Amino acid sequence: MECCRRRATSGTPLLFLAFLLLSSRTARSEEDRDGLWDAWGPWSECSRTCGGGASYSLRRCLSSKSCEGRNIRYRTCSNVDCPPEAGDFRAQQCSAHNDVKHHGQFYEWLPVSNDPDNPCSLKCQAKGTALVVELAPKVLDGTRCYTESLDMCISGLCQIVGCDHQLGSTIKEDNCGVCNGDGSTCRLVRGQYKSQLSATKLDDTVVAIPYGSRHIRLVLKGPDHLYLETKTLQGAKGENSLSSTGIFLVDNSSVDFQKFPDKEILRMAGPLTADFIIKIRNSGPTDSTVQFIFYQPIIHRWRETDFFPCSATCGGGYQLTSAECYDLRSNRVVADQYCHYYPENIKPKPKLQECNLDPCPARWEATPWTACSSSCGGGIQSRAVSCVEEDIQGHVTSVEEWKCMYTPKMPIVQPCNIFDCPKWLAQEWSPVTVPSFFVH
Repeated sequence: MECCRRRATSGTPLLFLAFLLLSSRTARSEEDRDGLWDAWGPWSECSRTCGGGASYSLRRCLSSKSCEGRNIRYRTCSNVDCPPEAGDFRAQQCSAHNDVKHHGQFYEWLPVSNDPDNPCSLKCQAKGTALVVELAPKVLDGTRCYTESLDMCISGLCQIVGCDHQLGSTIKEDNCGVCNGDGSTCRLVRGQYKSQLSATKLDDTVVAIPYGSRHIRLVLKGPDHLYLETKTLQGAKGENSLSSTGIFLVDNSSVDFQKFPDKEILRMAGPLTADFIIKIRNSGPTDSTVQFIFYQPIIHRWRETDFFPCSATCGGGYQLTSAECYDLRSNRVVADQYCHYYPENIKPKPKLQECNLDPCPARWEATPWTACSSSCGGGIQSRAVSCVEEDIQGHVTSVEEWKCMYTPKMPIVQPCNIFDCPKWLAQEWSPVTVPSFFVH
């Protein structure tokens, strides 16, 4: 057994050395491979100034033979929201062809989005017609592959982009718009409306979609027609008749509307910047149905307060937090009942923590005054004064007087009953009176 133990012990370093040798060879092979390349060059200018674009960097192969790996790399850039008036990036690329004749005729081109086969080609539809044309084999770098995705087209290929704006990242926004969220800040609303319009009732409300809602989709089937009413947080009202197919900006919210002979489709990625009231207008003899689905933000949420003041200034105390109902739209605290409306809202429990744990500074402490040495005419009374400290548990102990030297010591004697003592005072004698039995 002793022999076997020695053999096992001597074999372990050999295995470790073999592992190190293999690792060093792998590292050297990677270094040799990268050594055939020149250093990466500077990043190019971003393809967009806002809304998420792409930038690239190049490197040169230094070998007379081919180098292993890529000579170009990409990263995202300008990951800030564009102003509402900037419009859709794909739509801008389509409209750039408005002044170019197609088969001898000018058209006003509208974007065709969400092509499942080739999302990175520039397909556009002539306004007012069914004509769809591929005006370019690939869109500009930074164009979104799909309207409701952060994935972007780079060199004609759709590249995955996470909500952290990193290429290749799989981190996604939840349906509430929170990056890597758990979906707890909004609720799914879905339903169906059936019109009951008549000659006396020409329009009706389908659904009210509040500010901040996302992923809105409505499909009307039938002869009737959808239209919008809006109301901003400032109270401004508006209306949009949705008369033709296209992408419109309504109160700074992008509205994608498609009109067909027998149905209408309304999409809004959101978040909505106003309250949208979807209405239906009577346009035919038969009833219509509208199916809708969207994610509504929970606009009233519990918000944990800061810790309340400590119960003690020194020597150890406690402090608590509380929770208050907060209106995310008006940025103010409201009554708790608004938060109780949402079953998803769970009121956070109060938190308790210790505070002001430093010992209280030493202080003078005095006993009660003794009885006065005289009941009147001036006397003295005394008391004992000592320097004390209080620990975290509240126990008070006497300490050396020098620890209290920064505060004046309280007097140990004081005068008392300094008023005069009462005394007898004699008045003058009254006149002499003669007894009656002497008068005769």
